[in-house]
Amino acid sequence: MPLSKIRVLIVDDSITFRRALELGLSQDMNIEIIGTAMDAMDAMEKIKQLKPDVVTLDVEMPKMNGIEFLKKLMPQYPLPVVVVSSLPINALDALSAGAVDFVRKPVVKGAFDMNNFIGDLTVKVKIASKAHISKPRPSSTPIRPITPLGGTMNFNNTLSARNTIVAIGASTGGTEAILEVVQNLPATTPGIIIVQHMPPVFTNMYAQRLDRICKMHVKEAENGDRVEQGKIIIAAGEYHLRLLKDMNGYFIRSEPGPKVSGHCPSVDVMFDSVATTAGRNAVGVILTGMGADGAKGITKLHSTGAYTIGQDKDSCIVYGMPMEAFKLGGISKQLPLNQIGGEIIRYLNTKI
Repeated sequence: MPLSKIRVLIVDDSITFRRALELGLSQDMNIEIIGTAMDAMDAMEKIKQLKPDVVTLDVEMPKMNGIEFLKKLMPQYPLPVVVVSSLPINALDALSAGAVDFVRKPVVKGAFDMNNFIGDLTVKVKIASKAHISKPRPSSTPIRPITPLGGTMNFNNTLSARNTIVAIGASTGGTEAILEVVQNLPATTPGIIIVQHMPPVFTNMYAQRLDRICKMHVKEAENGDRVEQGKIIIAAGEYHLRLLKDMNGYFIRSEPGPKVSGHCPSVDVMFDSVATTAGRNAVGVILTGMGADGAKGITKLHSTGAYTIGQDKDSCIVYGMPMEAFKLGGISKQLPLNQIGGEIIRYLNTKI
């Protein structure tokens, strides 16, 4: 019995672009375009009628933009949405509003750029079709401060903190998952390095957004950055992030290179370097994401005696990367997303 096709609704105010998306996505035998919509109101009606598996959504639309539409849609009809946007800040806002992933519109409308764009969008539609989407937390519900079980936030041993490193890897659904983990970590937390699969420009915008929210200082990686207590470093798009150490402590190497495990930056590259450089002085965390990037790396890290945490299936948007790491025996403990920040604190308080 053949597998059912992924039923996709395209939302875009440009008739030309709607047609291009319809033609492009229809080339894949696993995708069926069940309809198109020209604006948010039209989209809402067609979602009710057609019940798509995945929606592709333009952000820059008249009357009601894609972000406002998502805020109305997700509480009523939580379903996988892949955002199409030319602006990084709009894509990040859309992820915060509940979108699963985003694809950047081609800047140059040439055939090569359009083909790459359609290929990228096709892959992300397929990934989105497997996503676990739940209703967003009401905006009136406060996010509870992170508190470790049986302990307090107490990272005052600067010497020990200098030798400790936290490394986090994520992909699909990871931008909001990372935020949930790090936003309430105290400013005295040991240095954190993060790889989130994201293209150039977007990584810098994401780092700036986290910096405005978090108690720790957050920045995009630059070659030679020191990894210090109270600082979070986000890998730059298309640059691998590696951890190194000298007599003054940890620092990072940020440099371009071929894709590893299908990605640049690669979570495997980061975890592998952390295993070599920090070993048992590290905490590794692998969050939601399609595929297996990071699974081998965090397993190597675990083998050095490092403490490793994997996000559990029920709280993942896509239970791929954490699942593969768990299957390889690389995870010390699996936890729901909302408990991971507290577990990091609990472990570091017993270690430092």
